[in-house]
Amino acid sequence: MEQDHALAADKITRRTPWNKGKLVGAKPPLKPSHVWSIRTKLQIEGKKRDLALFNLAIDSKLRGCDVVAVKVEDVVAVKVEDVAPSGYATDRATIRQKKTGRPVRFELTDQTRQALDDYLRRTDRKSGQFLFAGRGDTGGLTTRQYARLVQEWVASIGLDPAKFGTHSLRRTKAVLIYRRTGNLRAVQLLLGHSKIESTVRYLGIEVDDAIEIAEKIDI
Repeated sequence: MEQDHALAADKITRRTPWNKGKLVGAKPPLKPSHVWSIRTKLQIEGKKRDLALFNLAIDSKLRGCDVVAVKVEDVVAVKVEDVAPSGYATDRATIRQKKTGRPVRFELTDQTRQALDDYLRRTDRKSGQFLFAGRGDTGGLTTRQYARLVQEWVASIGLDPAKFGTHSLRRTKAVLIYRRTGNLRAVQLLLGHSKIESTVRYLGIEVDDAIEIAEKIDI
């Protein structure tokens, strides 16, 4: 009996770790060239849903769980059932984050609004429904399905999908805004962080910035 317990305990201790062979830690943001390459490929392939989803994810800077939870009425200025020659999508939207419960507001660029309009005209999505449908059109896209799509997009332009994830899309525009403006408070608001320290850790570039500033000072 004792021997059986010992063998069972040894088996548990030798169990393969869940993250063996996987890259863990913060996923890097996409570079602007990566963003444009993915957009171009999706446009050429006529994947209107994927293009609208990708553009929305970049603009919104939302976590994956919040991206897939977006409803039609969250991003449209009028009911999809109504006639809207000028397009459906609004230029700004507000989403309440699932993790923090805090509302976060974000912009929708012209190209994102155009992608959403093209997608909505092609589909039969109505107010009250999830913006992006999952399999069978019965419910919304799941976070797992979204993660798989991100890996497909990344791999399609020759990047290693193991190195990128849904957080890469969340971080992409936030990092770019910070690098161009240095406005940490603005990025905090856009990401919906309650503490500035969270934003500093999330960006993960404060050391590089400090060195870059130091290099410009000559005494």
